[in-house]
Amino acid sequence: MIRRLLPLLLLLTAAVAVPQLSEANPDPASVATARFEALAGDVTRADGAVFDARDDTGRTMDTADITPIPGAYGGYLAVYHTTLADGRFHTAVATSTDLRTWTRRHDFGPGTSQPSLHADGTGGWVLAYEKDPANHIALRHYPSLTTLLTGTADRAFDAPRTLSRCAEGTPDITAVHGDTVELTGHYRADCATDRQLRATLRDFTVWRARPDQRLDLALLAWGTAGNIGDRSRIELVGRSLVLIEGQRLRDDFGSWSVYAYDPASGRADRLGLRTPGGSRAFANPSATLLTDPDGRPALLVSVFVPKEGSAPGESGELVYWREL
Repeated sequence: MIRRLLPLLLLLTAAVAVPQLSEANPDPASVATARFEALAGDVTRADGAVFDARDDTGRTMDTADITPIPGAYGGYLAVYHTTLADGRFHTAVATSTDLRTWTRRHDFGPGTSQPSLHADGTGGWVLAYEKDPANHIALRHYPSLTTLLTGTADRAFDAPRTLSRCAEGTPDITAVHGDTVELTGHYRADCATDRQLRATLRDFTVWRARPDQRLDLALLAWGTAGNIGDRSRIELVGRSLVLIEGQRLRDDFGSWSVYAYDPASGRADRLGLRTPGGSRAFANPSATLLTDPDGRPALLVSVFVPKEGSAPGESGELVYWREL
């Protein structure tokens, strides 16, 4: 009963919060959200940008999560998904030296999507993705870069659905501490609308997930009546922020927007991303700090531009970076 009432309670709370946020907090949610907006808000000022990113085989790199390869200057990894001829999502991993051209290394199979990749601190990698059927979060551990690029996992865990009987997914790995993986995701609240969760996996055997109602409320305060989905955590100016997608109207892909959430205050800023053509819908945000192909520190951002809200030539995965 509590879970069934939660979406209604969240909506009621948000209805009260909207005027309070707009009147009492006209400034950015934090110095970190303001800094992100200044660096990444205008794609036309980026030091590098690729629209409709694809790998060397022509696969779209939707929901790309990009990270530098530790100790390998100029090397980058990307995990992403593509809808193939079988009608299913396939997650893949690719490598690049310039953030523009990508060589696909491995396909993790049908029914895998929304991937997130994180180094384990010992030379290995943890990969999380949403897996169907019976959509749930799955995690795999690879002891080395070579095993990741060949898909040879030494540990595997498929998480039970504990918050929704219908779907849980869009994982984002936020930290790996020894045998503990910390991550975020979504669950299908009341089998109707995606809402946020936080989870931990210990020793690839013990799973614990719980709702993240505070993050939900921050987006509901913006009038988000549809899904609250994919997210990515990053640190700027010594402070954490979370990029997160919110859908103003259910079933309307042209109403997706990206927000920058400040965990300390519980507030979120709506990011007014600007592209050369004026696209107006953005989803599946991801960001990381890295050294760009010119050898300079940079903020890299990837977002999916739905065709329903895209300008001509701008739909698909957008990858861009701005030097710090």
